[in-house]
Amino acid sequence: MGNGDDGGGPTTELRVLRRDEWKTWYGTLVRAFSGVPESDEGMELYESLTEADRSLGVWEGDECVGTAGAFSFRMNVPGGARVPTAGVTMVGVAATHRRRGVLTSMMRRQLDDVRSWGEPLAVLTASEPAIYGRFGYGAATFQLNAEIDTDRVRLSVPDGTDDVRLRYAAPADVLDACEAVYARLVPGRPGMLARRPGWERVGLLDPAGEREGASPLQCVVARRDGEVTGYARFRVRPGWGSGGPEGTVVLDDLAGLDPATEAALWRFLWGIDLTTTLTVRGRPVDEAWQYQVSDIRRCRPGLRDALYVRLVDVGAALAARTYQAPVDVVFEVEDAFCPWNAGRWRLSGDAKGASCERTSDAAELALSVRELGAAYLGGVSLASLGAAGRVRQVRPGALAEASPAFGSDVAPWLPHGF
Repeated sequence: MGNGDDGGGPTTELRVLRRDEWKTWYGTLVRAFSGVPESDEGMELYESLTEADRSLGVWEGDECVGTAGAFSFRMNVPGGARVPTAGVTMVGVAATHRRRGVLTSMMRRQLDDVRSWGEPLAVLTASEPAIYGRFGYGAATFQLNAEIDTDRVRLSVPDGTDDVRLRYAAPADVLDACEAVYARLVPGRPGMLARRPGWERVGLLDPAGEREGASPLQCVVARRDGEVTGYARFRVRPGWGSGGPEGTVVLDDLAGLDPATEAALWRFLWGIDLTTTLTVRGRPVDEAWQYQVSDIRRCRPGLRDALYVRLVDVGAALAARTYQAPVDVVFEVEDAFCPWNAGRWRLSGDAKGASCERTSDAAELALSVRELGAAYLGGVSLASLGAAGRVRQVRPGALAEASPAFGSDVAPWLPHGF
């Protein structure tokens, strides 16, 4: 990077993070996100998880003024392949150095690096969604949030629910069993990340200062026929009103290998003594409990954007997934930030596999790499993007043919924070 705005200011340097610089680097990130420090346990964990050789810092002398990292993940995509994916994270710029190109320089270097590592996808969760569209990231998954009035809303459950047995357990004592459940669920839903060693500990972080009056983390484990088939982690925040108890159950994580297990866990949370509200955050938008409740309005459901996807290598990314219906279409792709993706690509595929190659054939659909990222996991339809004016149909009928192929019977979901 160059000098200050007047041509005579201090020079900034963009380079790969050195392990002994981590605390200074992370301190810059914390300050960029309002300055509230992580707990000591959290700091130690995230330091151990940081991949220094995949992390960038912008330095002005001894001062770090910009941070960005990229975890090495594998993400499940439609068809079940686990595709090498850069999990972009810890992106921050010191308030004193905004609007000087620091973020753009880090995004430029990072995507060049991701390409050199042979990873066709980059993903992130955005603190401010407006920032990342200009770098080619599209909102590809959404999450369901709810505030459920468990005093008034009844929950019906499927056959077999009564066969599930639930037991309390210390979260750390059953961590391996819970992780085995998570691993079995990954192939069934696009957007899920295969858990790398060490990441399972994130789910156990429980700093007292972040409980907001709730209990320490609790866990129940579900079993059928002696096998662990699910779990729920949660906290209980006590509360009392003039009419009696008004406690809140705050769900942290829930997973089940079958509908009966899921229903048993939800029924348990619904019925915890002295509580009248169940707070739910970050759940799949197609989760079954929504269709088992007596009154969805009193659950106050809401959607929020979650995972943003960026195709770093258009050809490799589109060829890595399968398609719900046969598709043969030529895309004209716009990608000013990663020009190696720009131009025409022919995608041919079906439920068994796909290929995506450069072509000189006439374009049938025109769009930017941002729209391809949004549609990639099957949660956002090309037809909807077309109706929004973000996909242009060059050949009549091409959009109606291609859009169903990109769909997914199961909504994509990101339960793995990073």
